Amino acid sequence: MSGDYASLASAIDQAELVAPIDAAELVKLLKDPHWRIRNMYWVSDKDGNAVRFVPWPEQDKFLNEVWYRNVIPKARQRGFSTVVQIMMLDACIFVPNTGAAVIAQDDQTALTIFQKKIKFAWDRLPAAVRGMFPLKYDTKHAMDWQHGSSITVATSTRGTTLQYLHVSEYGKICAKNPDHANEIQEGALPSVDQHGVVVVESTVETPYGNFSDMVKEAQATLETGRKLSPMDYKLHFASWWDADEYETDPDLVVISPKDNAYFHRLEGEIGRDISPRKRAWYVAKRKNDFGGSDEKMWRQYPSTLKEAFTVSSEGLWLSTQIAEARRDGRICAVPLVPSLPVNTFWDLRGNKVVWMHQKVGPWDHWIDFLESSGEPYSAVVRVMKERASERNFVWGKHYLPHDGDTKHDGAEILKTPADMLTDLGLRDIEIVPRILDVEVGIDQLRDDFANYRIDETRCKEGIKHLEGFAKVWNQRMSLFMPAIEKNGHEHAADAIRQKAQMAHNMRGPHGRSRPRRSNKSGMAA
Repeated sequence: MSGDYASLASAIDQAELVAPIDAAELVKLLKDPHWRIRNMYWVSDKDGNAVRFVPWPEQDKFLNEVWYRNVIPKARQRGFSTVVQIMMLDACIFVPNTGAAVIAQDDQTALTIFQKKIKFAWDRLPAAVRGMFPLKYDTKHAMDWQHGSSITVATSTRGTTLQYLHVSEYGKICAKNPDHANEIQEGALPSVDQHGVVVVESTVETPYGNFSDMVKEAQATLETGRKLSPMDYKLHFASWWDADEYETDPDLVVISPKDNAYFHRLEGEIGRDISPRKRAWYVAKRKNDFGGSDEKMWRQYPSTLKEAFTVSSEGLWLSTQIAEARRDGRICAVPLVPSLPVNTFWDLRGNKVVWMHQKVGPWDHWIDFLESSGEPYSAVVRVMKERASERNFVWGKHYLPHDGDTKHDGAEILKTPADMLTDLGLRDIEIVPRILDVEVGIDQLRDDFANYRIDETRCKEGIKHLEGFAKVWNQRMSLFMPAIEKNGHEHAADAIRQKAQMAHNMRGPHGRSRPRRSNKSGMAA
């Protein structure tokens, strides 16, 4: 290979380099991908001008710290897509038989990425490089080299063996097209060998979905301090405040006391000053581009990773309510009040779900959560009793949805769920009347949510389900429909919704929840 590099060094026009380099030194440098990436490639800047690629600090940091698996939650326009695609292009050129792919959110975006980033950089390489590594095929979405390498930009790569994979704006894909997100998770990501390189980057569009789960898992791994395996995702986070270009004249922007208080808290959290010029940029950007919306700014230009997840999504039924609960500190450590009974609210379909609740003054405290994996009622009640014994509390009422009074297929002969739970020792069972319009019930839950305090540890899985309680995405119309996505998260939402519907009935002119008749059985007249 040294002979090839020597031939390449002698063929390169020195005018195409940043500065003249001695031939022997150039041979050495050409073998180094870090030097090639930082000195040989051209990109289009934010004004559309062709400029030599000189990595920004965050891009340079990524190149020095890249791992086998990488996940990047980020602020907008931080340049990660550019540096990843240059890295992949360089590997395809200089390492034979390298397979690389970029997955984009749609076909038009894929075409734009290929033409304006990858093909743009290839076309401006020194002529000697392009001559020594000639192309075999060149289409509008892919390039294949004669030495066996290829790079493709598409919306899917199932069935392709890759050494490099870049998934661009995965958070947007997860928020808008869950089926596409699952195809990437199940088809594209496994196509990369464990010693290949995967980079998944995006703004955080929603606290729920594959991308958010990847980020949270990588963050949890980072916090343990353990050494990463090649299959672990390494977390890279880029905020807006460490970007040199995000500044403007503070004399032209009014910064309120509330905003200054925000920046003061942020400075304490990140351990560095936020300059007046950066404060001015942030306030002006929020006002002029996002109509003054804090939440939109947190999504597109997060100050911290925690803030990136304190957002709502139009595709999630409870995203605003959960975001407000997090901002208000109502998803927290919720203490058990021993003197108060613990009520339960159920969903009975599929994996049975139970939320455990105490009424504490005006507040609804959710102190525990239980989800079965298809076990019978006896197993669910056994776990409930174990938790009551462990924490030394007594049961209040048990609220079942309307089908708690209905015999289900496969159930014991002439037994309803309420009958079976009664036989297992639960008392004070009440049936929450059926609501004809489920969307009305969801609205009642949204209204009721302002009174909720949820234990972040014992209800961790329940919170995750509430975050994932989604609407149906209509691909043809490109909008979310007011229907419930059957993604497995709806059962926990249905269970907690019984509390809101019960409370609404109690407030109504005739309303109170309907107690189960003590003589109810399959033989009742």
